[in-house]
Amino acid sequence: MRFVITGEFSRNRLLQTIIVLFVVYVALLWVSNALLYFHKMSLTYSSVVEYYLGSEEKFMPPGSYQGMLEISHFHFFAMGILLLTLTHLMLFVPLASEYKPFLITWSFMSAIFDEGANWLVRFVHPLFAYLKIASFLSLEISLAVLMGLSLWSVFSGSQQNYRSQEQNDSAAPVENDPE
Repeated sequence: MRFVITGEFSRNRLLQTIIVLFVVYVALLWVSNALLYFHKMSLTYSSVVEYYLGSEEKFMPPGSYQGMLEISHFHFFAMGILLLTLTHLMLFVPLASEYKPFLITWSFMSAIFDEGANWLVRFVHPLFAYLKIASFLSLEISLAVLMGLSLWSVFSGSQQNYRSQEQNDSAAPVENDPE
């Protein structure tokens, strides 16, 4: 955190290297997430419903409670840590402070809805398949935006990434008042 507040971030090549390599690693996760999704289903209502509710014609059983619970258990932890790390990098991004809460909330809500939609399709109603499709796309887009902004912050070289404009204005030197 000291690197961000003091402006040393833009001069610390090791920290920048770690961020770039982390984003490359997350990009591999991002691609594999999409490949796994499209291996199981597509962006159509019927494919999502078929995956979670099963298909007698294709001899596909519906998703089991225990199987879905095991997947959700792992996903909630892993996605939480991933999003915590990626959204934490927004502190480095030279972006107006009013946009950062939106990006952070969007990412977390997309992940929650993406995982929750599985349960809703399987145990509540098949129409939640549309939520699954939308939340999957939203999650993939939000992750891409977070990765892109993180890389942009590394290569933009700004030293005013952490502070908001109000903080920068108030941090300006003040003349000594004799009173």
